[in-house]
Amino acid sequence: MRIRHVGSRSGDKIELQMTPMIDIVFQLLIFFLLTFRIVSMEGDFNIKMPRAAPREGLPDPNLVPPMLVRLQADAKGDIIGIRLNDTPYGTYDALRNRIIELVGSDTGPGSVQETAEVEFDCDYHLRYEETIKAITAVSGYVGDDGKPVKLVEKIKFKQATAPEGGSGS
Repeated sequence: MRIRHVGSRSGDKIELQMTPMIDIVFQLLIFFLLTFRIVSMEGDFNIKMPRAAPREGLPDPNLVPPMLVRLQADAKGDIIGIRLNDTPYGTYDALRNRIIELVGSDTGPGSVQETAEVEFDCDYHLRYEETIKAITAVSGYVGDDGKPVKLVEKIKFKQATAPEGGSGS
């Protein structure tokens, strides 16, 4: 049985209607032109810079010098030396008294106590309890009225390195 296609001839061409497609393209073009918004430049910030750099002069008397607390330990981890900026102190109480002298009793926003910072440099084998005692000595104490008195709140540590020839455990 032979199937014939009615109305199809081998020589017929299908023509596309171009006018409706061009109309749609122009409508899309006009739509995007009318809805386009120009954005302001990125990075255009409203920054007020100081007019000139501050002049060299005397340092601020309220500025606390950097405080480096060096804790030295023996082979068993017991404390054998406490130093604050290369000045030896025999006990944690002596260290606390020196911190009180440096920081003073001024507390609150903008005070010396708020900007003071202590950096600890501890020997590798120092026992944890000794480190906690040193942190307690510089961070505050309990006053005569039973209330805590803050001294230094910003505390950081230098990286401890294993002694040469040791296994580090």
